[in-house]
Amino acid sequence: MTTAIAFVLFSLIAAVAGGSLAWLSARKPKTRRPNTAEKKSAYGIAEDSLDELIEAVNEKLPQTQCAQCGYPGCRPYASAIIESDVPINQCPPGGVALIQELSEFLGKEAIDPDPNRGDKKPEQVAIIIEPDCIGCTLCIAACPVDAIVGASRYMHTVISDHCTGCELCLPPCPVDCIELIPIQKPLTQWHWPKPT
Repeated sequence: MTTAIAFVLFSLIAAVAGGSLAWLSARKPKTRRPNTAEKKSAYGIAEDSLDELIEAVNEKLPQTQCAQCGYPGCRPYASAIIESDVPINQCPPGGVALIQELSEFLGKEAIDPDPNRGDKKPEQVAIIIEPDCIGCTLCIAACPVDAIVGASRYMHTVISDHCTGCELCLPPCPVDCIELIPIQKPLTQWHWPKPT
């Protein structure tokens, strides 16, 4: 008898919860009223255009996701440049050429690279010394672009086409089995470097 009552009670609770969820999901979302005081950036641009401007700046950044700028990736740094007027000189991988490009694009003064952020390095890629790898997976968690593959207690490897050379995989490796090597481009991909 108590099992039957419990079953009926459970069915009633499930029906009420299901009906409530159905009612909540069927409600129409409120339409956004046009706001005369739209959120504006440091450049005086409305929020709708703000996303486009942030995306344009993000496309100019090197996409290494190295966090040397003090932000967790290139998109957050681009957002900070536009929304909070953060200096354009905090990206070591971009170097002077990027500062000049952002200066012309945003109409800001070109300033020297921030020495506290590090120096511009040649393009590099991580490699794992496979016999030394213990399969701890700490480097996988540290990689911002998912360029390292492997499984726990198995050897790992780097997908060199995806690696940005950000160096974020080096500190967590307990056996120092990761090295960075300069990228050797074939003659067919060689081009003159951007002027500084």
